[in-house]
Amino acid sequence: MRKLLPLFCFLLFSLTAAAQGTAEKKITMRLDSARFGDFVKQMESQTGYYFYYDATRFDSLTLDLDVKNLSVREVLDQVFRGSEFEYSIDLQKRIYITQGQRIITQLPPRLFEPDAVTDENVVYAGAENDAKEKLLSTAESKVHEIGIRKHRIVPGNSTITGYVRNAATGEPVIGAAVFIDKPNIGITTDALGYFSITIPRGKQILRVKSTGMRETQRQVVLYSDGKLDIEMRESVIALKEVSVKAGMDRNVVGTQMGTVKLTIKNLKQVPTVFGETDLLRTIMTLPGVKSVGENSTGLNVRGGSTDQNLILYNDATIYNPSHLFGFFSAFNPDVLKDVELFKSAIPAKFGGRLASVLDINSRDGNKKKFVASGGAGLVTGRLTLEGPLVKDKTSFLLGGRSTYSNWLIRTLDNENYNQSSASFYDVNLHISHEINEKNSLFLTGYISDDRFRLYGDTLYTYQNQLGSLKWKHTFNNRLYSVFTVSHSKYQYTMEAKGLPLNSFDLKFDINQSNFKADLSYALHPKHTLDFGASALYYKLHPGKFTPTSTESLIVPDTLEAEQAMENALYIEDKFEVSPRLSITAGIRYSFYQYLGPRNVNTYLPGLPVDYIYQEGVQHYGSGKKIKGYGGPEYRASVRYSIFDNLSMKASYNSLRQYIHLLTNTMTISPTDIWKLSDSYIKPQIGDQFSLGFYRNFRGNKIEVSLEGYYKNIRNFLDYKGGDSLIMNHNIEAAVINTKAKAYGVEFMVKKMSGKLNGWLAYTYARTLLRAIDRDSPDAPNHGAFYPSNYDKPHDFTLISNYRLSHRFSLSLNFTYSTGRPYTPPVGKYMIDGAQRVYYADRNQFRIPDYYRTDLSMNIEGNHKIRKLAHSSWTLAVYNLWGRKNPTSVYFQTVGGRVNGYQLSIFGQPIPTVTYNFRF
Repeated sequence: MRKLLPLFCFLLFSLTAAAQGTAEKKITMRLDSARFGDFVKQMESQTGYYFYYDATRFDSLTLDLDVKNLSVREVLDQVFRGSEFEYSIDLQKRIYITQGQRIITQLPPRLFEPDAVTDENVVYAGAENDAKEKLLSTAESKVHEIGIRKHRIVPGNSTITGYVRNAATGEPVIGAAVFIDKPNIGITTDALGYFSITIPRGKQILRVKSTGMRETQRQVVLYSDGKLDIEMRESVIALKEVSVKAGMDRNVVGTQMGTVKLTIKNLKQVPTVFGETDLLRTIMTLPGVKSVGENSTGLNVRGGSTDQNLILYNDATIYNPSHLFGFFSAFNPDVLKDVELFKSAIPAKFGGRLASVLDINSRDGNKKKFVASGGAGLVTGRLTLEGPLVKDKTSFLLGGRSTYSNWLIRTLDNENYNQSSASFYDVNLHISHEINEKNSLFLTGYISDDRFRLYGDTLYTYQNQLGSLKWKHTFNNRLYSVFTVSHSKYQYTMEAKGLPLNSFDLKFDINQSNFKADLSYALHPKHTLDFGASALYYKLHPGKFTPTSTESLIVPDTLEAEQAMENALYIEDKFEVSPRLSITAGIRYSFYQYLGPRNVNTYLPGLPVDYIYQEGVQHYGSGKKIKGYGGPEYRASVRYSIFDNLSMKASYNSLRQYIHLLTNTMTISPTDIWKLSDSYIKPQIGDQFSLGFYRNFRGNKIEVSLEGYYKNIRNFLDYKGGDSLIMNHNIEAAVINTKAKAYGVEFMVKKMSGKLNGWLAYTYARTLLRAIDRDSPDAPNHGAFYPSNYDKPHDFTLISNYRLSHRFSLSLNFTYSTGRPYTPPVGKYMIDGAQRVYYADRNQFRIPDYYRTDLSMNIEGNHKIRKLAHSSWTLAVYNLWGRKNPTSVYFQTVGGRVNGYQLSIFGQPIPTVTYNFRF
């Protein structure tokens, strides 16, 4: 026994030492702004573990770390907590670092059992400390049972409905593609992130893709109709094999044509004047979209005038979308989510405008945590706050923006201009609330104010105000609805007090109240029926002209108020005839009534509507119908897939517009007059035919499109030469009814993924007008066709962004366009003893062609995982080569001679610096 005791002690010591050798070693480490590679080397040297990762994804990642006696998992949890990176550890001490999609290092239990797939609790992800992260990372592995479970799955179809949301913020993911591969059935989420898809019952893999988000999928067993909400993660620094797939084939497989959708990420890549992301200026870089001036945010889409665009912000109309002489758009980039432009194949739910619909959506606000973001540039500053009021149910988004541009104006050499002043602000508020799984509410408020004074004399002010309330209600898995109530108001004031004898105050406003109901019914897996109704009430005060002092000689004058009702019904069917052929057909019927009280001018029958032929005035009482218009508006589009990556589309649209913008300026002006259709001014009516070919290359990385269109417009208003549109009691006698024809070809190449991305767009387009009464003495150019003010045949744009690393990127913007038309004086003559100027035919000459190059560099802050705030800098140069592009040509008589002058808004390079932050 004594001989065995030393042997027993030796074996016990050996076993204890061996056990201690196999125990995981604790880690003590301190790093200050160390590279990720240095962290890996220390971990491998201390633990015996080996790391596997893509070093290019961590080239700009630095770490601040101070740990003592922690395990490998505890250290990795601390390093990657709150980041986009995932880690997995296998039994051979290998650590795999990935982004977004964690590697599974063990097989799921019961994998080979026949009924394993129907177990609703199947989860086989590796252990993680954080329960929420575990839920997100295992959602793709879990089998989701939809409907009432049965022993036998009945053949046929059932419907899955739900919401696709951002996992980090809880906001809806708009336009996400939700689909299955076999059979090929898919749908996209609406503006609220909602989807309803009807697929065969049984085992299915439901896939979800969206631009800027990581592709995800859900394994489902579908027994009957049911609900499934899906969360997606953002693709901030996406893996190459994931980032190129998100909905990139939409332009080929979708039935919509003439449609462009941009996210806020796309908008931020385009350099703009004064360095602030500008939605409207980015839209102007798209084919078929033009503007007449460098300082204009008015859009001319496929030959349409600026008033022929319906601009919606969360389903409420904005009448003047610009700030500060047109240099800025009215939309704060920090509150925007995305924007969609419809140039043709306009859905039947939209109406009231002829050229386009610009549908702008704000974010809902973070439902998970409080966040602050903003920025400061040379002339503007902005701040946005968002967060949950009730976590995961109610969120708010509050954004404000203002300018401090007067210091820049003071630096001007011209004494007439450096005494001027300019300022604006806008405030956005959006609240979203989920009542229950079938009901949600969305409240939006917006207000903006602009003030500018020229030469220290006349003060111009104008305001936009709008509010909207949406109620999203799901009746069942096949039918859901969105009810919207909105109100919009636009008003301007022009006040002159420099000379007491001529001091005056001029005011105008337009009010619009709207109610609409939009419903969608999944009739069949291949049929989706959209239908609804709308009612719109207009109230205009066309002008009030009053003196502002007792010394003023101005005679007070007020134009009568106008009011009208515009109502509509619509229905539209989206029908997938086969995987290669899809058809969308719909009809919208609109009817309009111009209402009293109103005194209507009458003119001698059989003679032109002119001042000299006015006969008298007819009075209509309150609510009395003065004039009514109405008619059907047809919408149809077809898509045929020639190959998987090549499709042909055709569409036809007919539209009616009952409100007009009366202007004789080239750009949107605060003093432009909005006018309702009445007994003399008829609604504008337009028809558009479009044909396009769409082809994708290199696995949907590169999109190529070619579209042609032809458009007829009737009752388009132009102005009579020498007449006034402001405070005119016979406004119908100051305008000319014309017909217009517009035609063109649009070519676009787009690449939205990879280090080098952007788009190239070329447009050839013409817009020609002709007076309907060609024999009238007021008919321009003797009744012949003449170019419109915004007719610019050739337009070329290149937008490119090159990402040098995860922190640095360069953006380049090049623009060329034909000069717009103008009418010069060509001679002088004497009449009644006075000298008059004789002008050439209208718009027969052009200003010089327009060229401009912009350059910017975006510098993101370091990629430390744990830091107080994430920030970035944007350094930009607008008009890099300092080209003096003429915006307009004007003429002045000096010493008896008529001299011509060219006006350039930006005749030199404009450098800007913008700082952006996010807490």
